[in-house]
Amino acid sequence: MKRALVLFAHPCPESFSAALHGTVVERLSASGWDVDDCDLNAEGFSPVLTEAERRGYHEEPANIGPVADYVERLRAAEALVMVFPVWNFGYPAILKGFLDRVFLPGVSFKLVDGKVKPNLTQIRRLAAVTTYGGSRTRALLVGDPPRKCVTRAVWHVCRPEKMKYLALYDMNRATDGKRAAFLERVGREMEAF
Repeated sequence: MKRALVLFAHPCPESFSAALHGTVVERLSASGWDVDDCDLNAEGFSPVLTEAERRGYHEEPANIGPVADYVERLRAAEALVMVFPVWNFGYPAILKGFLDRVFLPGVSFKLVDGKVKPNLTQIRRLAAVTTYGGSRTRALLVGDPPRKCVTRAVWHVCRPEKMKYLALYDMNRATDGKRAAFLERVGREMEAF
């Protein structure tokens, strides 16, 4: 059975992000994926890269010690789906911390002659499901860092065959109808994932 790691980053269970997360997990499961549902807040993941971790960052394979369970889950995945809100034009700190602490040399990439080479190539599908408080224009004016991080940086270390970036912009003014339509779109995309 194909395995998907769903990384969810929102602390409030009543949030729209939580509804998106539920839809992602439900529709992937219904489509035959074995879903590893990683709710970073519920699991108490610490996003802080410690001094000791930074000093040992390049020491493979010892660098994975503090996050070995998460590395194992990431390595077992054939799909990675990130569900998060955009806050201050970036990831929530807990998701950024996951990338800092788990996407390590020897895990997500290898350094060859000083160049980053992809090392999560077993991940054949990559998706982000997100919301922005502001409009798409506002996000574009600041360069849309979360989109670029997913579609360039995370994409680079996986090199997936299929990638989706599903974003609901202008969440601060979204109507019930707009939110419902986005939930349905996310559901359809996950069924076809």
